[in-house]
Amino acid sequence: MNLMFALTINTLLTLFLMIIMFWLPQLSSYAEKANPYECGFDPLNPARIPFSMKFFLVAITFLLFDLEIALLLPLPWALQTTNIPAMAKSSITLITILTLSLAYEWTQKGLDWTE
Repeated sequence: MNLMFALTINTLLTLFLMIIMFWLPQLSSYAEKANPYECGFDPLNPARIPFSMKFFLVAITFLLFDLEIALLLPLPWALQTTNIPAMAKSSITLITILTLSLAYEWTQKGLDWTE
């Protein structure tokens, strides 16, 4: 009985929130809200305008560093391992590679987004 009551309440609450979600934005519409979002590019200009490729290179560099730092997240759980010297050596190696690659990107002006 309690399970059926909980499922009914959850279903009704979900339907109520979905109706509000579709109904509320239609009450206040203005020009800025009605325009399509174009990632910072002006939608009124032609689509074939030149853009800075440096922005995309910085974004890819950020994603690579973010992914490599995500490899360090399991480090606190790895400290419970029995082979601590091997774990410490691999984590220090990874941190060193990240630091050296960041220094290289910085010296080569790879992180400067303006041209």
